[in-house]
Amino acid sequence: LALVHLTDAARLFRLGARVTGIRLALQDPWRAPSTVQRIALALGGPGFYVSDWTRNHANFFRSIEITKSMMFVILFMIVAVAAFNIVATLVMIVKEKQTDIAILRTFGAGPRNVLLTFAVQGVLIGLAGTALGAGLGTLLADNLESLVGALEHLLGTQFLDARVYYMSELPAYVETLDVLRVCGVAFVLCALATVYPAWRAARTAPAEALRHD
Repeated sequence: LALVHLTDAARLFRLGARVTGIRLALQDPWRAPSTVQRIALALGGPGFYVSDWTRNHANFFRSIEITKSMMFVILFMIVAVAAFNIVATLVMIVKEKQTDIAILRTFGAGPRNVLLTFAVQGVLIGLAGTALGAGLGTLLADNLESLVGALEHLLGTQFLDARVYYMSELPAYVETLDVLRVCGVAFVLCALATVYPAWRAARTAPAEALRHD
């Protein structure tokens, strides 16, 4: 990197009094696209080319968007596995509690009461897991920069090489909409996972369950 006076640079490249380009630095880099639009409208003539860092590294940011979409798919698969675990857990509970369910049925509890009991239990499990995961995930995202810095200092390495990734730090920002979307999908899957175990519990026949007791 060399800092040269404008006149000396023009003389070196034999440009005379012409200026081939002007680079602007903004305090808020995220305002670059809107600033570029205003400059392009102000110039409004041929022979001018205006660009910003989001256009110069468009492929890099597009790859980040693809990675973000893939992460959502991976999170969906993880939540699906967790929902399957809820199904397996509730099915085991129904199997173990068949005698208790049969006794409740003989005391007058209808299939709907039994179904609601296990459905509410599954929904509460899903709600607790979703809330705990969202809380821990948000806490981790808010402190990601300091955690990455601590790991780099501990391991004596740098995870992000500025020559490769155009950045040396990993900024983290919690998107409320993304958090709500993931939590919504997780809760809906957990709620759907309770349907089969609850339906199976509601179909328990008291006479069949108490036959060997």
